[in-house]
Amino acid sequence: MNSPPLISPLFTDLYELTMAAGYFARGIDETATFSLFVRDTPRRNYFVVAGLLDTLAGLEALRFSDSDIAYLRQTDLFKTAFLDHLKKTRFTGNVHAMPEGSIFFPEEPILEITAPLLEAQIVETFLLNTIGFQTLIATKAARCIHAARGRLLIDFSLRRTQAADAGMKVSRSSYITGFSATSNVLAGKRYGIPISGTMAHSFVGAFTDEEKAFAAYADTFPEHSVFLIDTYDTLEGAENAAKVAFEMKRNGHRLLGVRLDSGDMADLSIKVRRILDDAGLADVKIFASSGFDEHKIAQVISKGARIDAFGVGTKMGVSADAPYLDIVYKMVRCGNRDIRKLSPGKKTLAGPKQVYRKFDEKGRYKEDTVASRAERMENARPLLDEVMTGGKPTHSFDSIETIRNRFEGNFSQLPDAYKAISEKVRYPVHVTRYLARLQRDSEKTGRIVS
Repeated sequence: MNSPPLISPLFTDLYELTMAAGYFARGIDETATFSLFVRDTPRRNYFVVAGLLDTLAGLEALRFSDSDIAYLRQTDLFKTAFLDHLKKTRFTGNVHAMPEGSIFFPEEPILEITAPLLEAQIVETFLLNTIGFQTLIATKAARCIHAARGRLLIDFSLRRTQAADAGMKVSRSSYITGFSATSNVLAGKRYGIPISGTMAHSFVGAFTDEEKAFAAYADTFPEHSVFLIDTYDTLEGAENAAKVAFEMKRNGHRLLGVRLDSGDMADLSIKVRRILDDAGLADVKIFASSGFDEHKIAQVISKGARIDAFGVGTKMGVSADAPYLDIVYKMVRCGNRDIRKLSPGKKTLAGPKQVYRKFDEKGRYKEDTVASRAERMENARPLLDEVMTGGKPTHSFDSIETIRNRFEGNFSQLPDAYKAISEKVRYPVHVTRYLARLQRDSEKTGRIVS
């Protein structure tokens, strides 16, 4: 299971490089710590960490190629000495992070970089883009899993995600939070995710009648057939599917399912279930697709839908109800100064940190506490691990199944109140007295005010 091809360090905002050039020109090479976290949002009670594998792989491989340097030279923005320095630049810092699949909450640091200032600065955009998008999608997918109440979910989003790379990341992010499969064949190859697909209406339309289309598909895929039954009339489609399923049984095969892609999903699924059951096909599953996310899934289930699995596409793939994260990467220490930003509505917590989680007597999340990294808390679990030291990962990358299992364990410990789809429920996150005092001290000695 390989990480996707790495991209150039020029995948960044220009001001990262101009700031780095300014540090270099002034000889500022102090060690700095930056903290990455998500600000509060009205539409999410929790988040799921995703994108750490790509982050660590990208940091370890950070290199400015000859063509990168040549491009920067022709911009006439940078001096030769700085460009020569970039040629030799490698990421040599340390990374503390929550493992992928972990659940976290607003304002908690999920990753902290400690490195020479120039190195820590130029990776900002890469970190925010990589972790931000994958965390956004993993969180949306987790909400769909909760809404489905044990029913299977399949990622159908590829055709409407914003470009190829996003499509790959959606497949991976949804799988680690519990989706069963993806329609994305390349994601199946690259990440080891099961692949799934049925047919489109064009396949049905290519035949002179619907029953012949189903029979042809069954003949080609006798062990893997799911018929799309709403091309003309859904209930007639179900009757035709039942006829072909009966012939499949006579030949020693079994129809896996039928798919609904339009209409009143709850009502149609109930009627289709009756048709299939009356035909002795109680084992044939009903799949549904078209505009599903956690909200629509919950809605049709509440109406008594007889749907066994959902194809979840566009709205999950673009996180339609919350299409971005307010994810930020802020300096919290430079040299021997702890630094706090004081901008209205955008204050940060100074100093390198750790997050501790306490559990109740049933093993469920009780509360989190943000502490200084030097602090230790009794009867609480530290959430940030040192995952990179001196620019090298501290251990092998987690497999996708390990991450998936971690999420499942984390999610089972999250009390149901915080899994609410529409209601905002705030999880308790505290700050230690020591860290609170550090904030007051940093305002006097090392503050940033803009």
